Amino acid sequence: MEPERHTPDNLLAVQQELIHREHIFHRLGHGSMRADFEAMLSEDFWETGASGQRYDREHALEVLERRSAERVYKNEWKTEDFYCQEIAPDNYLLTYTLHQGERMTRRATLWRRIHKGWVVVYHQGTIVETN
Repeated sequence: MEPERHTPDNLLAVQQELIHREHIFHRLGHGSMRADFEAMLSEDFWETGASGQRYDREHALEVLERRSAERVYKNEWKTEDFYCQEIAPDNYLLTYTLHQGERMTRRATLWRRIHKGWVVVYHQGTIVETN
């Protein structure tokens, strides 16, 4: 039932770059100040949370800033099953699984390469229900 997903060899370097940057959502790495987060989220960024709620860029910035200040990022959160595909020139979809203790979610992030580097355009989390 699950599709077989293997990142093409020519995208493995991009995938590694994005995995490193993806941790903006889960742990400290590419900055800890609001200006750092602003530089990483595109002006038209939005997300759909695991709850199904949609959030705008400002909300995401506030959450990232709060997590950074409170050191809410969890080292025990684990990521796996990364897959990267180019969906348009300089636009890449990175998908993976995030384990937050007992909670498991599938994540999808749309990244865009621009003249200044990489920015996140969209992020989504979907809870995986266990039977």
